[in-house]
Amino acid sequence: METVGSPGLWAGFSAIVVTMLAIDLFVVGGGKAHRVSFKEAATWSVVWIAITLAFAGGLWWHLDGTLGREVANARGLEFITGYLIEKALAVDNVFIWLMLFGFFAVPLELQKRVLLYGVLGAIVMRTVMIFAGAWLITQFHWILYLFGVFLLLTGVKMYWFADEKPDLENSKLVKWLRGHLKITTEFHGQQFFTWKNGVRYATPLFLALVLVEASDLIFAVDSIPAIFAITTDPFIVLTSNIFAILGLRAMYFLLAGVADRFSLLKYGLAIVLMFIGVKMLLIDLYTIPVGFSLAVVAVIIGASVWASLRKEARAGKG
Repeated sequence: METVGSPGLWAGFSAIVVTMLAIDLFVVGGGKAHRVSFKEAATWSVVWIAITLAFAGGLWWHLDGTLGREVANARGLEFITGYLIEKALAVDNVFIWLMLFGFFAVPLELQKRVLLYGVLGAIVMRTVMIFAGAWLITQFHWILYLFGVFLLLTGVKMYWFADEKPDLENSKLVKWLRGHLKITTEFHGQQFFTWKNGVRYATPLFLALVLVEASDLIFAVDSIPAIFAITTDPFIVLTSNIFAILGLRAMYFLLAGVADRFSLLKYGLAIVLMFIGVKMLLIDLYTIPVGFSLAVVAVIIGASVWASLRKEARAGKG
C-alpha cells in the first residue's frame, strides 16, 4: 500500500492518541459518573480541533522536509478534507445517540462513560476496517466503483427518509439482546453488569453501549468509503478518521441541547454522500480536485445549517 506513513509518523500519531485517551480517562475523569456541562464540551471541542490542526501542521512540515512541497500540500489538504467529511457525517451519529440515550433513559452523568467505551471500540473497529479497505482497493481497483454506488444510494436513501426516526422498540438487535440476556429494569450506577441472587444481569447501560457500538459500525460503513474517495493512503484515512472520532463525544455534549434546531442538516449530509459517491464513480474518467471537494462539502454543510436556523427562526416568529 502506497502511504506517507513512516514508522516515525505512525509512532507519533499513536503517542498522541494514547496520551489524550489517558488524560481523558485518568485526569479529566472520563471513567467516572460525570455530567458534562456546555462549557466543558465547548472547551474540549476547541482542544480537539486545535490538536487536529497542530497535527495537520506538523504532518505538512514533516512531509515538506522529506518528500517535497507538492506531496506535503496534497496530503495536508487530503487530511483536512477527510477530517471535515468525517466530522460532518458524525453529526448524524450524534442524533442517533440522542435517541438511544432517550430510549434507554440513560442519566446525563452516565452518558460520558458509555461514549468513552464507544469511542475506544470505534477506534479498534475503524482501524481494522480502514486497513482492510485499503488492502482491498490495492488488490481490486473496481471496489472503488462499488463504494461509489453504495455512497450514492445511501445518500439518496438518507435524503428520502431524512425525517423518519428509527423504531428502537422493534429493533431486531434490541429484541435479540432482551431475548438472550437477563436484564435489570433499573440502572446500577456505572455498572454494565450486576449480580442478583447469584445470577449475573446486564443493566440498561450495557444495552445502550451495545447500541452505540452498533450505530458506529453502521456509521463507519458510510463514512470510511467517503474518505477513500478523497485519498487511498491508509495513514491519511486513519488519522483523519481517528481525530474526528476523538472529538466526537465533546461534539455530542455540545450539540445535545440544540440538535433539534438543525432539522435540515440531514438533507445536507445526504447531498454530501451523493456528491462523494459521484466523485468516486468518476475516478477513472475525471479526478475532481480535493480542494474543490473540500469547498463543496463546506458549502453544503454551511448552507444546510444556515437553512435550519432560518427555518427555526421563522417557526419562532410564527
